[in-house]
Parts: sequence; C-alpha cells; structure tokens
Amino acid sequence: MIQKKPLNEKALRLRYIRALEKFAKRAINLLKAPEEDFHFEKFKKKMDENFKDVEKVEVVRLDNGYMSKLEEYVNLILRTITNHSKDFEDEKSLLLKEANLLHKEKNKNIYKKDKHSKHKFNDGY
Repeated sequence: MIQKKPLNEKALRLRYIRALEKFAKRAINLLKAPEEDFHFEKFKKKMDENFKDVEKVEVVRLDNGYMSKLEEYVNLILRTITNHSKDFEDEKSLLLKEANLLHKEKNKNIYKKDKHSKHKFNDGY
C-alpha cells in the first residue's frame, strides 16, 4: 500500500490561498454579470458549490495584508449570502466595491514611486 507523504506548511498554505482566490474570482465574475443575467438564487447556488472546494482545504493562518483581506472578502461573501435583502442590489454593490479594493491591495506593490529619481546619472543625451 502506498502512503502519501504529509504536506509541509508551505504546500498547505499555497493550497489554501489558491482555493480562496479561486472562490473570490468566481464570485466576482458572477457579480459582474449584466443586470438581466444576474439572479440571486443562481449566485447563491454557485457560491455554495464553490465553497465546497474551500472547505476541503485545511485552514492556515495568513499574515500578508492581501491574503488576510482575501480571507475577509470570502467571509464577507458568505455573510451577505446568508443575510441579504430582497433585491440584493446594495449587497452586490458592496461586494463589487470590496472586490475592487482587494484588487487594488493586490497590485499596490507594482506601482511604487521612484524615490531617488533626481539623483540618477544623467549624461546629457
């Protein structure tokens, strides 16, 4: 009988992060659907199916700012599905706003200001 090697902490962490990102990405894609194509019951059903993938993975502590906000966003989606209003418009706009803030947090390291630009070498050409 073949025994599986226990996964190390990095592998467990990576699986958990990928599961959270997959869940959030699927939710955002469903929320961005045009108004006539968006149905709350369909959204709720899909999110319940997608959350099963997250439940399969072992929960790991996340220290990074983006990662912890990703985890909070997934929890926000689950809370709004259980406690929602009849038309779901306010919740939908809140979830999309939080998704934009999450995307901004993810990409914030890309847009760094060059601190010492005036001290760079300039040869006159």
